[in-house]
Amino acid sequence: MSKMREGFYHLGLIIAATWIAHSASARTAPSPQNVRPSTIVVIDAGHGGFDRGGIPGQRIAEKTMTLDVALRLRQVLEASGYRVVMTRDSDVFVPLPTRVAIANSYRNAVFVCIHFNAAPRGGANGIETYFYSSESLPLASAIHYYVSRGAPSPNRGVRRRGYYVLRKTGVPAVLVECGFLTNPTESQYAQTVSYRQQLAEEIARGIRNRSAVGGGLRSPPFAAAMETVPLQPFIDQTKVQHSSKRASRSSKRRKSSHPSRSAAEKTASAKKRTSVSKDSED
Repeated sequence: MSKMREGFYHLGLIIAATWIAHSASARTAPSPQNVRPSTIVVIDAGHGGFDRGGIPGQRIAEKTMTLDVALRLRQVLEASGYRVVMTRDSDVFVPLPTRVAIANSYRNAVFVCIHFNAAPRGGANGIETYFYSSESLPLASAIHYYVSRGAPSPNRGVRRRGYYVLRKTGVPAVLVECGFLTNPTESQYAQTVSYRQQLAEEIARGIRNRSAVGGGLRSPPFAAAMETVPLQPFIDQTKVQHSSKRASRSSKRRKSSHPSRSAAEKTASAKKRTSVSKDSED
């Protein structure tokens, strides 16, 4: 079983390296003066305001955790000389198109979206990192490499998926899921200042070392002084259909066979749509 798992890992790594190399060859090679990584980082704290994040009945508000980690990340990056732009720095709701517009207004920036996961099953746990474009894979690889190594949680891997904030940004963009707030152990960690600070520092380390990611990428002159970061294999979930879309079609089919719905059913359905998630426009 372990040999099979190892085989899948190596296959995923080969696919990731081939995919990104092919994408890079289709673009013009950067001139030496443009090789230096951007020093502008747009940090996006997920949810906010009326949107608590997570799932109905969740005790810990995701919006509070994401903002805290984002503010800590800003402090770490600014201390390293980065210019940081926040999509929100307080408990306010920012629409997804506005978050994307902020990121796209800085041509040479990178976009890092902070989230925590949730699931009806309390045993669900682990760290995930999402990206969409080939230009974003090195950033996703570096951030995931450090966060997953430092977290006392399983590594759920890097995943390619068309979340709105990833698909619509024109700069390298990633979304980091820093653990499950519905998991008793991970939620306990998330509520400690030390762990949230650790998350911020590991994410910052990934941002700083993204140019040292292997896998056939063009390395800048100063990469030799950096720690080598392995290119992460990824699971392509771009064909995964969003559950709300499936539910919508299923609802239409039910309506055709059951034209009338009770007021209680309509109220319950409306409640399910109150939380605006990161993938509401997947």
